[in-house]
Amino acid sequence: MSSFNWRRPFRSREADDGRDAAAGTNASAYDAAELTDGSLVYVAEKGGNDSLPSYQEATGAPVETSSPLGYSVGAITIVFLNISKMIGTGVYSTPAGILSGTGSVGLSMIYWALGFLTSIASLSVYLEFAAYFPNRSGSEVVYLEQAYPRPRWLFPTSFAFLSVALSFSSGNAIVLAQYLFRTNGYTPTAWELKGVAVAGYTVAVLVVAFNTRVSYGISNAIGIVKVLTLVFIALTGLIVLGGNVSRVPNPHANFVNPFEGAATPYGATNALYKIVFSYAGFENAFNVVNEIKNPVKQLKRNGFISLTVVAILYILANIAYFSAVPKADLKAAKQIAASLFFSNVFGPGNAVKGLNILIALSSFGNLVAVLLGSSRLIRECGRQGVLPFPRFWASTRPFGTPLGPYALKWALTIIMIIAPPAGDAFNFVTDLQVYPSAFFNVVMAVGIYLVRIRRKHLGLPRAEFRAWDPIIVFNILVNLYLLIMPWYPPAGGIYAGDVSFWYATYVVTGIAILVGCGVYYYLWISAIPRLRGYRIRQEVVVFDHGAQSHRLIKVPVDELAHFDATHDAVGRPLAESGSDAGAGDDLKEDGSAEVTREGPAVPTVDAEKQ
Repeated sequence: MSSFNWRRPFRSREADDGRDAAAGTNASAYDAAELTDGSLVYVAEKGGNDSLPSYQEATGAPVETSSPLGYSVGAITIVFLNISKMIGTGVYSTPAGILSGTGSVGLSMIYWALGFLTSIASLSVYLEFAAYFPNRSGSEVVYLEQAYPRPRWLFPTSFAFLSVALSFSSGNAIVLAQYLFRTNGYTPTAWELKGVAVAGYTVAVLVVAFNTRVSYGISNAIGIVKVLTLVFIALTGLIVLGGNVSRVPNPHANFVNPFEGAATPYGATNALYKIVFSYAGFENAFNVVNEIKNPVKQLKRNGFISLTVVAILYILANIAYFSAVPKADLKAAKQIAASLFFSNVFGPGNAVKGLNILIALSSFGNLVAVLLGSSRLIRECGRQGVLPFPRFWASTRPFGTPLGPYALKWALTIIMIIAPPAGDAFNFVTDLQVYPSAFFNVVMAVGIYLVRIRRKHLGLPRAEFRAWDPIIVFNILVNLYLLIMPWYPPAGGIYAGDVSFWYATYVVTGIAILVGCGVYYYLWISAIPRLRGYRIRQEVVVFDHGAQSHRLIKVPVDELAHFDATHDAVGRPLAESGSDAGAGDDLKEDGSAEVTREGPAVPTVDAEKQ
């Protein structure tokens, strides 16, 4: 028999938590362990990260009351998790493409500032969601799951599939290899480049695989180097603008007519995509929310600090590039804009080689930061139960790290480095990651209003943080633009994109993947179960070190009543004796309760027998 611990209402368990009043919350709203809103069941949960109690819809992955990944994320780690992901290859490799797309120096600088504003808007959306669900890591995984709980498991299934299928970091690994070769002025063959990229990514995975605290420390150290490198570039640019570098005879040439040149709709959209790519990472710390003590306050303060620091450094770095590199040369630079800057200022000596090593280190730090954040996101997808083999995704054995997600990312990244040839195939699979992400960003921002409406109906108090409506609307409009404008053809015609075939192939493919996810969901959850006489239900599985996961199981129709009567809405078994918990509850076939239930049981499940 499993052992059971009764879950008391949070008012009695957290009576000494004075932050309820400070946050303007009404503790009495948490008196019930479950609340219902029509067919939806909301379960009160409390994490071990000092966050306020929260209600989440019961189909969500079970809250891990003691994080199996520990609580090693403090203020400094939050700042550098974000900075290390933002400052990767973008500011060094995208300025040329952004200049080409916008057509002028002035407009490209405006785009870099616009990226800060769009990121602030997105940060606000993430913060409000984190305030609603402060005890769940995984960011978008959780927020989409909770904003769209019906149809049950639709969004978790779609997002999990895309997160797993597109969870490669081949682009950043390739850029790392390019800068490593650039330090010696060597032009590699395609296979030499791929070999170094594979080696670099493998080292990054090994860095994070064995100890969570150490991996965060390494990420922080590399983040400091990243910031200092950009500070050095910014200060050097200011010295160049002062006319103190003989190698740059006319540092103000690019600023005389800053808006000379015209942007095409296709070019402007392409440039905005690159800006979004360069700022991507401001949300990285939201992937580790359940590892942060008092997460909402910490994320609000330190998330803004990291984004502001990066925006200032980005703008100053671009001013530096324009001060030392002629506009025509910068447009042709592609992925080595920073190297051109170093060469023009210092000459082709050892200083340039050393600075290229710093940029390579920055790219490596980006790989580490992405691994840390996205592994938690993928782990949360697995904990939702929509992926097979829940132990593989949720377990943290033997090192207290998510080895399953790390192994997946390593395998997919190596495949995407080796398999696609340079050129069309590589550009296509890279672009393919962007469009579905923009779709989910739109529906996530809209989902804020759905969550607000449901919480109001339940009588729940305002969260610790609430985004301003104009900021949310601005975020929605930006992401709608990113969804619509890729359909607009480039100036040279439908075959003038960054691939030799039809320019919008990646857009259609992205939509086809989303539709395919919907078809798969319908067959898996609805059509096949009805044909074969069973229904899908969820149950909670508890692994080592407190790791928990949902597992979706097939329950024959004639056993549904018994299953629903013996499990709570989350999927935990109810007490079989010595309790009237759940007695008199009228459970419907879809597993939702008609009345509130006090005190659902929390079993300790022997995962080896599962």
